[in-house]
Amino acid sequence: MAKAPKKPRGKPRRDEAREHRITMEIVVDCYDEGERAMGWYYYLEDKLHFPFLTRCVTERAISPLRVGDEVEVVGMAPEDECGREILVEMPWEHKRTLAVPLAQLEVIDADEETAQAVEDWHYWVEMGYQY
Repeated sequence: MAKAPKKPRGKPRRDEAREHRITMEIVVDCYDEGERAMGWYYYLEDKLHFPFLTRCVTERAISPLRVGDEVEVVGMAPEDECGREILVEMPWEHKRTLAVPLAQLEVIDADEETAQAVEDWHYWVEMGYQY
């Protein structure tokens, strides 16, 4: 029997250290949606150390992943694919990769910097912030 999709965790408690990092490192000097999207993209591109292991925690209509699926993340999707949300690449058929939303993945095994960066993105999304 398939697992039911994980229910959204709801809005997290405000985390001042994370808010400061987001404001001062990620979206600093960003004045519009496009600049914030690129701020996040370059922050994650710098902080994520590939490959790392994740688990799907929520299903999305745009992704083939099911709750509980373990996925190795091997890179960032191209910049032009991340204008609405952050997508990361996983191995796919015929030696190709497939981009899936980072928001649907939790870190299982990664270094501390990678885990914190993913958690920063999850926090941003769960707080309801947008580009």
